[in-house]
Amino acid sequence: MKKGVILLLLLTTWGCFKPVAYLQTKVRYPVEVFYDNQRPDRPFDPLEDLEIKGEVPLTDRQSADRRMVSRGNDMQQKELMLSRLTLQAKKLGADALVAVRYTYYTSATSNGYMMTGLAVRYKKEHEVTTIEK
Repeated sequence: MKKGVILLLLLTTWGCFKPVAYLQTKVRYPVEVFYDNQRPDRPFDPLEDLEIKGEVPLTDRQSADRRMVSRGNDMQQKELMLSRLTLQAKKLGADALVAVRYTYYTSATSNGYMMTGLAVRYKKEHEVTTIEK
Protein backbone atom coordinates (compact mmCIF):
# COMPACT_ATOMS: atom_id res chain seq x y z
CA MET A 1 0.00 0.00 0.00
CA LYS A 2 2.75 2.43 0.96
CA LYS A 3 4.63 1.77 -2.32
CA GLY A 4 1.44 2.38 -4.29
CA VAL A 5 0.87 5.76 -2.63
CA ILE A 6 4.46 6.81 -3.27
CA LEU A 7 4.23 5.67 -6.89
CA LEU A 8 0.93 7.53 -7.35
CA LEU A 9 2.43 10.66 -5.78
CA LEU A 10 5.47 10.45 -8.08
CA LEU A 11 3.33 9.96 -11.18
CA THR A 12 1.00 12.86 -10.37
CA THR A 13 3.87 15.26 -9.67
CA TRP A 14 5.97 14.15 -12.64
CA GLY A 15 6.55 17.13 -14.88
CA CYS A 16 5.73 19.66 -12.15
CA PHE A 17 9.35 20.10 -11.30
CA LYS A 18 11.83 21.26 -13.87
CA PRO A 19 15.58 20.96 -13.46
CA VAL A 20 17.39 24.15 -12.64
CA ALA A 21 19.26 25.44 -15.67
CA TYR A 22 21.76 28.19 -15.14
CA LEU A 23 21.36 30.97 -17.64
CA GLN A 24 24.46 31.58 -19.64
CA THR A 25 24.90 35.14 -20.67
CA LYS A 26 27.07 36.00 -23.58
CA VAL A 27 30.10 37.95 -22.47
CA ARG A 28 30.19 41.41 -24.01
CA TYR A 29 33.62 42.67 -24.97
CA PRO A 30 34.60 46.24 -25.96
CA VAL A 31 35.19 45.08 -29.55
CA GLU A 32 33.66 42.31 -31.65
CA VAL A 33 35.47 38.96 -31.42
CA PHE A 34 35.93 36.55 -34.32
CA TYR A 35 37.74 33.29 -33.71
CA ASP A 36 40.18 31.66 -36.09
CA ASN A 37 37.43 30.00 -38.16
CA GLN A 38 35.21 33.12 -38.37
CA ARG A 39 35.36 36.37 -40.35
CA PRO A 40 33.38 39.60 -40.06
CA ASP A 41 31.00 40.32 -42.93
CA ARG A 42 32.35 43.87 -43.25
CA PRO A 43 35.59 44.94 -44.95
CA PHE A 44 38.35 45.97 -42.55
CA ASP A 45 41.89 47.27 -42.32
CA PRO A 46 44.39 45.49 -40.07
CA LEU A 47 45.86 47.54 -37.23
CA GLU A 48 48.16 45.30 -35.20
CA ASP A 49 48.77 41.69 -34.15
CA LEU A 50 48.13 41.31 -30.42
CA GLU A 51 49.30 38.64 -28.01
CA ILE A 52 48.92 37.72 -24.36
CA LYS A 53 51.06 34.97 -22.93
CA GLY A 54 52.12 33.69 -19.58
CA GLU A 55 52.66 30.75 -17.31
CA VAL A 56 50.88 29.77 -14.11
CA PRO A 57 51.61 26.96 -11.64
CA LEU A 58 49.45 23.83 -11.79
CA THR A 59 46.58 23.80 -9.30
CA ASP A 60 46.05 20.98 -6.81
CA ARG A 61 43.01 19.95 -8.85
CA GLN A 62 45.15 19.50 -11.95
CA SER A 63 47.82 17.33 -10.38
CA ALA A 64 46.09 15.02 -7.91
CA ASP A 65 48.18 12.02 -6.76
CA ARG A 66 51.14 13.25 -8.84
CA ARG A 67 49.18 12.61 -12.05
CA MET A 68 47.98 15.14 -14.59
CA VAL A 69 44.21 15.15 -14.18
CA SER A 70 43.33 18.20 -16.27
CA ARG A 71 45.23 20.63 -18.46
CA GLY A 72 45.02 24.19 -19.63
CA ASN A 73 43.00 27.04 -18.21
CA ASP A 74 39.36 27.02 -17.25
CA MET A 75 36.70 29.11 -19.02
CA GLN A 76 36.95 31.99 -16.54
CA GLN A 77 40.69 32.26 -17.11
CA LYS A 78 40.19 32.17 -20.89
CA GLU A 79 37.51 34.88 -20.69
CA LEU A 80 39.85 37.02 -18.61
CA MET A 81 42.59 36.63 -21.24
CA LEU A 82 40.15 37.52 -24.02
CA SER A 83 38.98 40.55 -22.03
CA ARG A 84 42.56 41.77 -21.72
CA LEU A 85 43.18 41.20 -25.43
CA THR A 86 40.01 43.07 -26.46
CA LEU A 87 40.93 45.99 -24.17
CA GLN A 88 44.29 46.24 -25.94
CA ALA A 89 42.47 46.27 -29.28
CA LYS A 90 40.06 48.97 -28.10
CA LYS A 91 42.97 51.16 -26.97
CA LEU A 92 44.33 50.95 -30.54
CA GLY A 93 41.00 52.17 -31.90
CA ALA A 94 39.95 48.75 -33.23
CA ASP A 95 36.37 47.76 -33.98
CA ALA A 96 37.04 44.04 -33.86
CA LEU A 97 39.54 41.33 -33.03
CA VAL A 98 39.84 38.65 -35.73
CA ALA A 99 41.64 35.30 -36.02
CA VAL A 100 41.62 34.85 -32.24
CA ARG A 101 43.53 31.72 -31.21
CA TYR A 102 44.18 30.16 -27.83
CA THR A 103 47.02 27.69 -27.33
CA TYR A 104 48.50 26.16 -24.22
CA TYR A 105 51.14 23.75 -23.03
CA THR A 106 51.51 21.85 -19.80
CA SER A 107 54.70 20.87 -18.04
CA ALA A 108 55.15 18.91 -14.81
CA THR A 109 54.75 22.10 -12.77
CA SER A 110 52.92 24.72 -14.82
CA ASN A 111 50.46 25.68 -17.55
CA GLY A 112 51.69 28.00 -20.26
CA TYR A 113 49.24 29.82 -22.48
CA MET A 114 49.07 32.23 -25.39
CA MET A 115 46.12 34.05 -26.92
CA THR A 116 46.56 35.96 -30.16
CA GLY A 117 44.38 38.03 -32.44
CA LEU A 118 44.50 40.73 -35.09
CA ALA A 119 43.05 44.12 -34.13
CA VAL A 120 41.15 45.59 -37.10
CA ARG A 121 39.19 48.72 -37.92
CA TYR A 122 36.12 48.47 -40.14
CA LYS A 123 36.22 50.47 -43.35
CA LYS A 124 33.75 53.31 -43.48
CA GLU A 125 30.87 53.15 -45.96
CA HIS A 126 32.29 55.91 -48.17
CA GLU A 127 35.69 54.14 -48.28
CA VAL A 128 34.05 50.93 -49.49
CA THR A 129 31.92 52.60 -52.18
CA THR A 130 34.85 54.70 -53.42
CA ILE A 131 37.04 51.64 -53.79
CA GLU A 132 34.31 49.73 -55.62
CA LYS A 133 33.77 52.54 -58.18
